[in-house]
Amino acid sequence: MPKNVSWAELRDFIRWLPKEKNLSDRTLNACISQLRFFTIYVLHKPWDPTQLPMRKFDAYLLYVPSYEEAFQFISTIPRAMCALMYSSGLRIGEVCRLRYEDIDKKNMRIHIYHTKARQDRYVSLCRYALDLLTQCWFQCGRPTGRLFPCSQKLASDKLINTYYLSWHIHKHEEQLGWPTRITCHSFWHAFGTHLYENGVDLPINKALLGHKSLKSTMLYVHLAATRFSDVINPLDTRNTTQ
Repeated sequence: MPKNVSWAELRDFIRWLPKEKNLSDRTLNACISQLRFFTIYVLHKPWDPTQLPMRKFDAYLLYVPSYEEAFQFISTIPRAMCALMYSSGLRIGEVCRLRYEDIDKKNMRIHIYHTKARQDRYVSLCRYALDLLTQCWFQCGRPTGRLFPCSQKLASDKLINTYYLSWHIHKHEEQLGWPTRITCHSFWHAFGTHLYENGVDLPINKALLGHKSLKSTMLYVHLAATRFSDVINPLDTRNTTQ
């Protein structure tokens, strides 16, 4: 019975996960959080964080392609999904869930439902992405359900597997002779970073990306290449003060 599980058994389970499932410390913390929620709100038992402490892990800055890399990649891969992720700031899951009626060509925007932050939002739709999307729409048989159906032979409402696009991205990196470091999320982060570099303030960036908290948007302050470009180093002022 779950209510009879001991702390020692929970610790054994957490130690088993990275060995058998190859999970990272960040993912282990998510598992511990779920165990905490289940213990407190389902079993109605107290939780002792000293018995099962959160894992500590190093935080690294994400890889974000430059303007030139993003443009070169998107312009040489015939995938409307990549263009949408970068030009509209969409997560891969949001792209996979897009439907025909979500595209507002008149106002050049996309209605995003069921976001990660559990709130709907509108994002911009650029002409380049719309042209690619239109080509893809005709190639897929002009679907009126999912814009990117899993298969023309299956029900149009079935979501496409995100692995499909990840495979094509890494394959295209190989063709370009690039190291394998771009993921679906890289384009989403590139959108936020390049917006900040172009002078878009963080609250607007937050709204476009669908962040629930401004703390999440602050990441792009660290990723922006222009963050230190206008800062004058104190040592560089030595000649001007003499």
